[in-house]
Amino acid sequence: MGRMDRIHSLDDLQRAAGRRLPKMVREFVDGGADDEVTLRANVADFADVVLQPKVMSDVTTRSQEVTVFGETYPTAVGLSPAGLARLVHRDGELAAARAAAGAGVVFAPSIASSFSIEEIAAVGKGPRWFQLYLWKDRSVVEALVERAKQAGCSTLCLTVDVPIVGNRRRDVHNGMSIPPKIRLGNALDAARHPSWLYGLVCGQPITFRNLLGVADGDGAIAIGTYVNTELINPSAIWDDFAWLRELWDGPLVVKGILTAEDARRAISLGADGIVVSNHGGRQLDGAPSSIRALDTVARADLGAELFLDGGVRTGVDVVRACALGARMVFVGRPWFWGLAVAGEQGVAHMLGILQAEIDRTLALLGCSSISELDRTWVEFG
Repeated sequence: MGRMDRIHSLDDLQRAAGRRLPKMVREFVDGGADDEVTLRANVADFADVVLQPKVMSDVTTRSQEVTVFGETYPTAVGLSPAGLARLVHRDGELAAARAAAGAGVVFAPSIASSFSIEEIAAVGKGPRWFQLYLWKDRSVVEALVERAKQAGCSTLCLTVDVPIVGNRRRDVHNGMSIPPKIRLGNALDAARHPSWLYGLVCGQPITFRNLLGVADGDGAIAIGTYVNTELINPSAIWDDFAWLRELWDGPLVVKGILTAEDARRAISLGADGIVVSNHGGRQLDGAPSSIRALDTVARADLGAELFLDGGVRTGVDVVRACALGARMVFVGRPWFWGLAVAGEQGVAHMLGILQAEIDRTLALLGCSSISELDRTWVEFG
């Protein structure tokens, strides 16, 4: 296992990743918006979900299998969309795709990936979703949807909580840019992380490869400027979602919903699932934690698949979320931490930790299958 043999939890993994990354990149990954109230609540509020064990139950055989949109997966964990993984490792999303395929879990590459959906599909033959935004230029969106179909993506994941980009103070203070710039103020810190620096210099240029050929120039700065001026869409409304629903004939989930009202509206317009998420605390600070929002949305009993994204740090958290109504949970920062530490092996190790913790929690809870979980197994204080 090499560098992974002392990593026994996701907390261990976060600390190890922190040692391998310079401050500006570490805080880009770990930071949130404004005062980071929602960022902290995402993790802390899981502690208010108290498990209710049922003792003297036969748990000799235990199963983490879940079925989503007709496909069965070995565990209730997937890799959440998160952009520009090349920032933490030269293989970026390619390594994550290989790890996810090896574990048989869902990987949902971001439209802002540092490798294209075609490049990701070529190396990761496992279950794959595709995340995108309702940008102003419908021709760009339509082309991306067609590319997702051709790349074999089974499910489209529409993110709806970014009318504008949240205020991420750590990035401002650290002078973080895409691609990262080595300046006088951060040169010593970068030099203290030679493996990261080597990957930055020797890997392919960091850019948004799904958008090559769209902007005037293929560099990250040119594409980023194009996205912020031509594609960011504060005018997006539900009518735009209805257009996308007509365009995509497979399962369509909406990510970034925190209220039962919005979930109901999305489902009425044809959404097959809701990813309850606050964008990892990186958008609206002061929004509810994902686990509290899941509790609210699940209680409305809207008749669609529910997923959770945000704050999951243990297998116990996965069990808590599934008991409250999530069919599957997605993790974002944890797969970045694994990637930073050991590439594909690090992501695989992260998934292995969660699976072992889920299995142990089910046994101690007296539950033989994660699909049996419901609200009788928890209390939410």
